[in-house]
Amino acid sequence: MVTRANDYAIKTTDLTKQFDHFTAVDQVCFTVRRGEIFGFLGPNGAGKTTTIRMLLGLLAPTSGQATVLGFDVVRQTTEIRQRIGYMSQRFSLYNDLTVAENLDFFGGIYGVRNRHFQERQRYVLAMAGLQGREGELAKNLSGGWRQRLALGCAILHEPEMLFLDEPTAGVDPISRREFWELLYALSEEGRTVFVTTHYMDEAEHCHRLAFIQRGEITAFGSPEAIKQDKMRGQVLEIDCSAPQVAMGVLKSMALFDEVSLYGALIHAVTESADTHRAELRVALQKAGAEVRSIDLVAPSLEDVFIASVRDHR
Repeated sequence: MVTRANDYAIKTTDLTKQFDHFTAVDQVCFTVRRGEIFGFLGPNGAGKTTTIRMLLGLLAPTSGQATVLGFDVVRQTTEIRQRIGYMSQRFSLYNDLTVAENLDFFGGIYGVRNRHFQERQRYVLAMAGLQGREGELAKNLSGGWRQRLALGCAILHEPEMLFLDEPTAGVDPISRREFWELLYALSEEGRTVFVTTHYMDEAEHCHRLAFIQRGEITAFGSPEAIKQDKMRGQVLEIDCSAPQVAMGVLKSMALFDEVSLYGALIHAVTESADTHRAELRVALQKAGAEVRSIDLVAPSLEDVFIASVRDHR
């Protein structure tokens, strides 16, 4: 399919930000299509927040260009802010205001008034499941409910695009899943969602992704395309009785490019997995780590992300 210029919600070209002699974002190039959920992944200090602040018009680039919804991030910041919603990991709420008062406050900021505000308020309360709790203080809501209220405040003015900066940090797994169901519904309505996250299971469900490391884009594309293009070697998944002991054994063998815990399992990356299985089993049994299984598995996005960080370093 041919993608036209106006199909892009975001387009950056060599976007760069320097602070004195430190380059926080280094010639970043990527596109976000309208209507997609786009994931932006990177460790702390990688340049995620600096990139978002430039896209929102809060920070001027040192060099390069970027457009959001077709508007220049330097010259047309007012037009951008009128058309986007923003939600930070702190949820951007006023804790000493009630649910209704928070909605009323953000409605005033966004210029949503009178009958239109009443319609949007009813929609947000239904979407967030907060009907009947309008008089409750925001600080008394659980993390999941506060998260839904913050999303509702961000979409009160029906923005074309949402910027969500680690919106599920510190929220329980059930609330995270329910929150993502809301994001899918917004995407199906045609809204574009730009989200940063540390959760790889969430990243798996984005339409496309970009990995950023030390200010540079290290991978870009759909989750499946990134796995195919960026993963070198094969992944052995090891289930054993003493994973911490096994981790030490695997690292000492110097046979693997990467060894990491994956829940209660271990993932070990190597160029030729089959040739090491028997040797690996013997070494673990000798160390007292009873081996239940050693299987060759498809790489997860977390495996690819770790490999990407390692290669960049």
